[in-house]
Amino acid sequence: MLLGTWNLENLYRPGGPFGPEDKPSYETKLAALAAVITELDPALLGVQEVGEPAAFADLVATVGGDWHTVLSKHPDPRGIRVGVLSRTPLRVLADTKAFSARLRPVQGDDRGATAGTAGRGLLAVETDGDAGTLRVAVAHLKSGLLTYPNGRFRPRDEGERARFAAYALFRRAAEAAALRELAGKLLAGDGRVRDVAVLGDLNDGEEAVTTRMLLGPPGSEPTTAGFDRPDRHDGERLWSVAGHIPADERFSRVRAGRRELIDHVLLSRRLIRRVTAAGTGLPAAGPPRLPSVGEDPTRRRGAPGSDHAPVWVRVDD
Repeated sequence: MLLGTWNLENLYRPGGPFGPEDKPSYETKLAALAAVITELDPALLGVQEVGEPAAFADLVATVGGDWHTVLSKHPDPRGIRVGVLSRTPLRVLADTKAFSARLRPVQGDDRGATAGTAGRGLLAVETDGDAGTLRVAVAHLKSGLLTYPNGRFRPRDEGERARFAAYALFRRAAEAAALRELAGKLLAGDGRVRDVAVLGDLNDGEEAVTTRMLLGPPGSEPTTAGFDRPDRHDGERLWSVAGHIPADERFSRVRAGRRELIDHVLLSRRLIRRVTAAGTGLPAAGPPRLPSVGEDPTRRRGAPGSDHAPVWVRVDD
């Protein structure tokens, strides 16, 4: 069984302010995305940056075959949302933007405006397969690409850049806490016997604080001696598949020439013990070939494919 996550990068129909400008560019983008999905042939794929449900339907039709899909009903102000593409029927367990009830709103800008919910919905589904029931949460946390007042992508000075990076981090941390709470509900303390996966663009690396919030304390990763030592918290923890990805493939985006693994697959104890392979891009294709993105995401409007590579994991059924 292959599970994966992929940021589709501005999946909109042509003619709007964010998607391709014309139909040929749109069809080229769909064909490029569909070719990757076809070759991956996932049992389930979490997706991000679906700008329009109709565009997602176009993509599924381009891929062809029998698929079941769900999209979050909580897009961000730009219209992008998360979703799931699955070979087996899906049941929605949650679709929420709510922060933890104990977490207060976080500051969002210089004027003191606050954010009390996630920018995009956190979607949870379950599906039945040969190995039993699989529960999945899909997320797209607050971006590290900053937007300043009046739609600027460049700061006026380094002080403004630092402040808005802090505002973005406040929100991403609050969203990570909400996602961890949702994952806890899916695990229900039974991760040793329950298949649970968290899939998403977390907009931070594996060692970032916001990602570590989801993984729990260090010392029990698959590459450490502690992994094979039973722990009373194993039933509620998640493990990253990053250590299973070959070192030269361990990136899902290139920003300013630097390779970053910001898209993640996190698994429950029962799933992580059955991993046979993991990677980015396409299996057996070597390191993904990705464009280097800058601070202004509008420059890639209409570009084919995606600026992210899919991250995938194969587990025994």
